[in-house]
Order: sequence, then C-alpha cells, then structure tokens
Amino acid sequence: MKKQSFWLIALVIALGTGLIIGLTLINSEPAQTRPGDFDKQRAYQDIVYQIELGPRTPGSQAHEDVVQYFIGELSEAGWDVEVQETSWGGHPIRNVIAKRGEGPWIILGAHYDSRMAADHDAEVGKQSMAVPGANDAASGTAILLELARCLPADLNQEVWLVFFDAEDQGGLPGWDWILGSSAMAADLDIRSGKPEAVVVVDMVADADLNIYMERNSDLELTQQIWASAAELGYEEFFIPKYKHSILDDHTPFLNREIRAVDIIDFDYPYYHTTQDTLDKVSADSLEVVGRTLQRWVMVRAETIK
Repeated sequence: MKKQSFWLIALVIALGTGLIIGLTLINSEPAQTRPGDFDKQRAYQDIVYQIELGPRTPGSQAHEDVVQYFIGELSEAGWDVEVQETSWGGHPIRNVIAKRGEGPWIILGAHYDSRMAADHDAEVGKQSMAVPGANDAASGTAILLELARCLPADLNQEVWLVFFDAEDQGGLPGWDWILGSSAMAADLDIRSGKPEAVVVVDMVADADLNIYMERNSDLELTQQIWASAAELGYEEFFIPKYKHSILDDHTPFLNREIRAVDIIDFDYPYYHTTQDTLDKVSADSLEVVGRTLQRWVMVRAETIK
C-alpha cells in the first residue's frame, strides 16, 4: 500500500507539474493577430520599410527594390504575382499585380512611385529634391499589402491588388500623370475585359484624416464604401460630402466606362513637399481605411451567390 501510494502521489505531482508548465507556456506566448484582422502596426511597418529605401522615383534603385519587396510580401501571403512590363508616354512601366480567387472581378489599386520634384515645397532650394512619399505613395501600398495578408482566400470573387507605377510625375519635363494605370486600363481592353469595380487608395495615412467623396468617382461604389465606413463608426473620417475633382489612377478606368472610385485625403498639407515624412502619417488612419475596405470587400462577397 505504501508503494502504491508513493507512485500515485508521484503521478499526481508529475501531472500537476506538467499542467502548470503547460499553462505557463500557453500564457507566455505573445498575443497573435487573427488571420482576418487588419493589423495597423504591420501596415505601418510597410511604410517604414519603403521610407528606409528612400524615394521610389522611377529609374532609381529604391524603385526597383520596392518592386521586389511587393513581390516577396504578396507571394508569401499566397497570391499569384506578376509584373506588367510595358511602356506608356515614352517611359518604361512596371505594374505589380497580385491575383487570387474566382468569380466577379474587382481591382484594388495604389501607386508606388514617389514624385521626383517637391515642387510644392515652401523652400525654393528644396523644390528640386525628391518627395519622401510617406503618405503620397507608401500609404496606399501599405493598405494593399496588409489586405493581401488578411483577406480570406475563398472570397467567391476574383480580386486583383495592383501597385501602379509612374502615377505622380505629371507636370515635370517629359512626363505626364497616371502612366501606370493608363497602361493597365488600355491592356485590359485588349486582354482581360472589364472588372466590375476599381477602387484606388491614395494619401490615406494622414494623421489628420479627412476623406471626402471625390466628384468623378462612381456614385454607387462611393456610397457602398462610405456606408461600410459608417457601419464601423468612421463617419468623422469618411465624410459623406463632395469636395474635390481629382485626376488619379481611377481616371483611366472611368474613361473606359469601368466603375471606379478614388479614396483620397487631398487636403494633406505636405503634398509634393519634402515634409511628406514618416512623422506625418498614422497607423490609426491606416486601420480606418484598411478595415473599411476589408469590410466592403467582405460584404460584397457575401452578396455573390
């Protein structure tokens, strides 16, 4: 009896110790973000990485490096990635395209090039310098990268995430605006047909975020996205009023009678200046826009039979 009692006690102690150790290991693990969550800090780090590369001006090493970064991150997230290499307006174009899913087709897009000249800078001596592009370029691409990580694969629709080249050089000698999106929209006419919707995000991480409805954008799409923002409690950021008419990467698609919308905070005071730097953007703003787009995509998918 004493021997049986000894082994019984030993077994209880061992099991108890194992349980304590197991609980300790479980509780010591860091909190993990669920796959479906839009992680604002992860998106913010995408901006940090792009800024550390330097201005992603066409033809620069940073421009090439950021293309490789996009390809790596998108592939790791499980998307099929291709690079559309073409030319438009006399300049080489490299649009990065990530594809996934089957069904009705939508495109979410953002430009990744930084402007070569900070011609809105108050200091004349800085107007020939490149724009760092923390908000005007890196914010939209950060949204797309994080959506690539958190959108489910089985959305019952085909989604393209498109990183447009050469949007932001208009008005400079030998350049025009929206070259990458123009090249892609023209190519769709030849190869792929028309998507049901195109949504462009541009300058969406301003720490003082105010996104007004853009006058040229498709009304129904605009209303859907602003409704998604309202459902999430973001009415103060997605303001249901018209303010600006903007030439942006949605324009070439509208010109081809494709429904498109531009999500942009065009009241950003550091637009096309050397002050478009990391300290002017906010992870909270990324979350507002990212979660709104994620909700819009998910709601749209739920309506597809």
